[in-house]
Amino acid sequence: MTPTRRTLLAGTGAAILATSTAGARTRTDPVVSTSHGLVSGVISQGIHRFLGIRYGADTAAARFRAPRRPEAWSDIAPATEYGAACPQRGREPNQSEDCLFLNVWTPGLEEAARRPVMVYFHGGAYATGSGSHPLYDGTRLATRGDVVVVTVNHRLNAFGYLYLQRLLGPDFAQSGNAGQLDLILALHWVRENIARFGGDPDRVMVFGQSGGGAKIASLMATPAAEGLFHRAASMSGQQVTASGPANATARTRAFLAELGLDDSSADQLLDMPAEALVEALSASDPVLPYGSVYFGPVKDDAVMPRHPFYPDAAPQSLHIPMIIGNTHDETRAFLRGERYENISWEALPELLIPNMRVDIRPETVIARYRELYPQRTPEEVFYTATTAARSWRAAVIEAEERAKAGAPAYVYQMDWGNPHAPHTFDIPLAFDNTAVEGSLTGDGETARNMAALLSEAFIALARTGSPQHTALPDWQPYTMEHRETLVFDWPPRMENDPRGAERELFASVPYVQPGT
Repeated sequence: MTPTRRTLLAGTGAAILATSTAGARTRTDPVVSTSHGLVSGVISQGIHRFLGIRYGADTAAARFRAPRRPEAWSDIAPATEYGAACPQRGREPNQSEDCLFLNVWTPGLEEAARRPVMVYFHGGAYATGSGSHPLYDGTRLATRGDVVVVTVNHRLNAFGYLYLQRLLGPDFAQSGNAGQLDLILALHWVRENIARFGGDPDRVMVFGQSGGGAKIASLMATPAAEGLFHRAASMSGQQVTASGPANATARTRAFLAELGLDDSSADQLLDMPAEALVEALSASDPVLPYGSVYFGPVKDDAVMPRHPFYPDAAPQSLHIPMIIGNTHDETRAFLRGERYENISWEALPELLIPNMRVDIRPETVIARYRELYPQRTPEEVFYTATTAARSWRAAVIEAEERAKAGAPAYVYQMDWGNPHAPHTFDIPLAFDNTAVEGSLTGDGETARNMAALLSEAFIALARTGSPQHTALPDWQPYTMEHRETLVFDWPPRMENDPRGAERELFASVPYVQPGT
């Protein structure tokens, strides 16, 4: 049978359903007209799915510089497979500098629906990951909430955050934030095109976990991002301060040295194979006393004129309602192995020193925790103290600064888990994807109930600007007086200043954002 098309008018854009028959099988493929050309997706489980839509041109041609809009295409571009991820260390498949792609899940293409839009930025500490992980599949979230879900790939590590202004001049003034500019370009694509996918460009929520949440905090202090999103949710990902230009330049020089280059030969970076740049990411960080070289947003006075939450919450985003969440035992996810098992009280002090990431006497910390929680083992003290000192500390600071400014911040702590929730635990709950392989929650009845609680809260924020829904207690914004926090447990409960004694303990020493 000859393929036929029927056009469904949707405002100024056109959504087309292409129907083809092969033997007895019939497939209906949705086609949408975007600002750069037609794209065709698939319908699966009642959701229109478009994978690998190009929102930016190949970045290899403009390495370390601002992204460019893609050239328009004339044929229908298939959007049925995920696009490439940025080159990186690790096992992420399909890597390429041509990585500016996004994915859309929507219940329908009718423009009049004006569904809330939920744009997810993936984690990976600005260094790894993509928007293509199975845990980020938007099918169930789009179905549950009647929302449009978007995930994004962008430049990472040195490709997205190598600061070259002081070495290569003003043409590279934005290089330390190229990855952030990619996200801003993706949000422009959303504003221009999402109505044709049934979404509301005036109700765009960004949400992200770990590095994804930090990217959001950074965008909240980036003038070029102003007006592109209207709600925000950060899951275990904060950015109190950005990297300063001096530290960022020191990291660039460490990266150059790993490649056998120096200031005078830095321009060779522009033409080197991407694989060589990835190999050099193993260089030791010249600022931090641990780990490989860090790349993240830079306070460059070009893209980022200020820190996100220092000395206060960025004024440009105070009107945006925000969820700030953390898990109870963040560090259980990445401080693993034999050295962290069966810890003795004698070994605990030296183990705490490099892992709290603040300069405090470990014996003082241990004594206070044993006073507060006499039943806890050394291993339990290790995970709660390292979480409170580093991951959770930044979340508290962000909530405090929002509260001081009178800006709405809805704070949660994810307690439910076994034995307590580690880093990444809330991702499958937010996406309602507990049955997906890799979910730490499992797919039991309580896990599914917890997913309903958290995903509905995110959906409510996207739809109304408040995360409140009928299955939750009265979730009040965070204030300095009460420090209202929703504890996600079974059942959920509101608490004032949970773990307040731990908060006070670590507030006695300065906090330094890891990486800055």
